[in-house]
Amino acid sequence: MKKLLYICSIALAMIGCARMGQPDGGWYDDDPPKVLSATPADQATNVNTKKITILFDEYIKLTDATNKVIVSPPQLEVPDIKAAGKKIVVELQDSLMANTTYTIDFSDAISDNNENNPMGSYTYSFSTGEKIDTFEVSGYVLDASNLEPIKGIMVGLYNDLADSAFQTKPMLRVSRTDSRGHFVVKGVAPGTYRAYALQDADGDFRFTQKSEMIAFNQQTFEPGSKPDVRTDTVWRDSLHIDALIKVPYTHFLPDDITLLAFTHVLTDRFLIKTERVEANKFSMYFSYGHPDLPVIKGLNFDSNDAFVIETNEKQDTIHYWLRDTTLINQDTLRMEINYQISDSTGMLINQTDTIESLAKTPYAKRQKEKAKEIDQWMKEQEKKKKRDMPYDSVWHEKPLEPKFDVPSQMDPDKVIKVEMPTPLQHCDTAAVHLYSMIDSVWYESDCRMEPIPHQIRSYQILADWRPGIEYSLEIDSAAFVDIYGKVSNAYKQGIKVKGEDEYGTLKLNISGIEDSAMVVQLLNGSDKVVKLAHVNNHVAEFKYLKPEKYYVSAFIDSNGNGIWDTGDYAEGRQAEAVYYYPKEIEGKAKWDLNLNWNVTAVPVYKQKPEKITKQKPEAAKKLKNRNVERARQMGIEYLKDKGINVDSKK
Repeated sequence: MKKLLYICSIALAMIGCARMGQPDGGWYDDDPPKVLSATPADQATNVNTKKITILFDEYIKLTDATNKVIVSPPQLEVPDIKAAGKKIVVELQDSLMANTTYTIDFSDAISDNNENNPMGSYTYSFSTGEKIDTFEVSGYVLDASNLEPIKGIMVGLYNDLADSAFQTKPMLRVSRTDSRGHFVVKGVAPGTYRAYALQDADGDFRFTQKSEMIAFNQQTFEPGSKPDVRTDTVWRDSLHIDALIKVPYTHFLPDDITLLAFTHVLTDRFLIKTERVEANKFSMYFSYGHPDLPVIKGLNFDSNDAFVIETNEKQDTIHYWLRDTTLINQDTLRMEINYQISDSTGMLINQTDTIESLAKTPYAKRQKEKAKEIDQWMKEQEKKKKRDMPYDSVWHEKPLEPKFDVPSQMDPDKVIKVEMPTPLQHCDTAAVHLYSMIDSVWYESDCRMEPIPHQIRSYQILADWRPGIEYSLEIDSAAFVDIYGKVSNAYKQGIKVKGEDEYGTLKLNISGIEDSAMVVQLLNGSDKVVKLAHVNNHVAEFKYLKPEKYYVSAFIDSNGNGIWDTGDYAEGRQAEAVYYYPKEIEGKAKWDLNLNWNVTAVPVYKQKPEKITKQKPEAAKKLKNRNVERARQMGIEYLKDKGINVDSKK
């Protein structure tokens, strides 16, 4: 082996100068581009030209300059950045500001033209004044709702600490986050700053549209630095470490600014669309809800008591079910609708529209399809009659067909739901029966059927489901009658509630925060909520855990509405705080887990487990270092030519 390494080193020494061209079997060009010179010079002062030329030692290319190259201070007119041969030419379009440090951060956009060897992070800077500002500040931008890293969002600094600056002035210094949500703002002068993030839709480097995602922080900071050391690895080859060395460097602070980004609730109200997909229902969709529903006046029909109105909880979606079959059969319903919309200032005003609601399927076509269906049914009955099989001589309309979410194998905390295809005229809850088998004998058990709030067609059946017990859910015929007179058939479903020995439990002891209005969510591997619990005396408990892998998040329910709420910049209100338990939790049958969770012990940008983080960090561009392997192969070939037996795998 020593002889092989010796020959490899001789081969490298002899052919080290043979870098021109690349004959088959020769040496690879694994060196990154190097800057030979720049005009004006890098870190030059008193610069008054807007054209910068950077010369490299080989032909280069620039990848995705629009997104990767950041010029600071931000430029309202987009700079012209081009790579040509061995040069990069940058022409600034904005006027130069006096006594200002300019930085052009190329990130990892530069590589050589032939072998795509990355140059690595490169920043060019100059000053229009007497000195260069060299401070850097860094941190992370995360989605406030789920702590996902946000890639490509702009981060900017202000030394004007007034809240209005973010909306009235462009940012002073800017950067953009990478795939980890990480940012570095360079060329920062001494002073006191606030940091912001902005998904800048209109390119003005300030927050002017409520639809733009933003992040703000009330805290101020002063940039600084300190001498520090880091451990670098010296590799002998691609597999072996030669040494670990301490390298001094300048550590810029702060380096942990954390910005939690959110989008405002868009309260501007306008009518998105109306439609009549089904003949018995037309719908209105608004951008935002309002407690006062539209007022409808029929123009070619009597609209008095003509509808059953169904809305969602936000009241931005409204369905009007037609009661009368005469109206259902009418292809066009002309109506005058009065409702509230936002004007250009955001104030609500009355709006009156005349709308023609057209049935997607005309009445004549519906009649033809029904006649075809009856004809097919009659043929089938005739076939049964000829074969002496039971048949029906009278056509019956289809019954009401509720959708039952009733599994045969059920968790003890499962809530059974029933969804009706149309609004009900009559619901006989006394016709819903539940029986349980105890010692091979069926007994009637208590249950109740009740409507789900804000869902007029959805109901839930609640009972004290006991683990390990077998039940029978039975509903009498005609228990449900819809507004068109359709009647439901009888229904019966056996249910086996799983035993307790198939589950585990989880108890979380919450610390690190005094706010008790916390909702804890149990998540699956797709970051979806499978269970939730409210914290009581700093404890959150989950029962009936299946033997699976789980994750945990929590949010501070400041307004007590049970859901996560976004922030509002005008009110200076951050989005409700979100935390993640930083480890995976494995649920096991018959196991009771008792875990302590200090929600502030780990910085929020490190909390979310990588396995459920959707925004994965991109692989850093690295030099290929192919010549080590090439030298090894050349040494092996040389030894073989000399008749020496060599194991090429060693």
